[in-house]
Amino acid sequence: MDRSSPLIAGVGMADRVRASRWPARLDWGQSVTGLLLVLFMWGHMFFVSSILLGKDAMWTVTRFFEGYFFFGVSYPWIVSIVVALVVALIVTHAFLAVRKFPINYRQYKTFRGHMRMMRHEDTTLWFWQVFTGFAMSFLASVHLFVMLSRPDRIGPYESSDRVWSDHFWPLYILLLLAVELHGGIGLYRLAVKWGWFTGSDPNAARHRLKLMKWAITVLFLALGFATLAAYIKIGIEHRDRYGERYVPSHLQASPRAMLSGDGASAR
Repeated sequence: MDRSSPLIAGVGMADRVRASRWPARLDWGQSVTGLLLVLFMWGHMFFVSSILLGKDAMWTVTRFFEGYFFFGVSYPWIVSIVVALVVALIVTHAFLAVRKFPINYRQYKTFRGHMRMMRHEDTTLWFWQVFTGFAMSFLASVHLFVMLSRPDRIGPYESSDRVWSDHFWPLYILLLLAVELHGGIGLYRLAVKWGWFTGSDPNAARHRLKLMKWAITVLFLALGFATLAAYIKIGIEHRDRYGERYVPSHLQASPRAMLSGDGASAR
């Protein structure tokens, strides 16, 4: 049979149609991993901002995630497991997203030319999403490595020492900006892509989504900078006692805390 016949050609076309489902599947995977990361970052922001409620509040949140209130002793390696899962999620999301990035200078130059010519806000937002995603691949890796390798150095004094005495605050400023811009833009684009909250008027819905996106971004940036300022303040006050672990007021007179010098109670 002639391989160029319509029947054979039709079969080949069907095969190509089936193969073309993979981009949609990859898009779905990118959307799911992106949404999970946004939700994680929101939760993470609320957890670290517990320092705004006081050192004891932040100590309580930290010990909770180390299992102290379940096992009676802290296991920082639990945090390392969570961080490892987050790293795996980030790598998966980045792998799925990078296929849409300009892969060389010529593609980048072409895109920039189109963006300037069209002056379309969503196209500009996509460019900033790509830029912040690229920045996070460097900025977040430093923070995640520290959290993965030294989960025991999390606490009111421990985190503040890292921010101020270990000079991590410039990194955290850049990381905060990149994360909140990337996450906010990504969530907006997810809503537009999958038709969330569109209603009967897609244009009006897109305008509302943009307003919500910027409101959420400003909210978390304000919360993030207030939290970072609190850690800097504690770090400055604690710089002469660098390395000292925080002991909450209700455990300072505890024989267990005094004897352990480390672990759940002494931090």
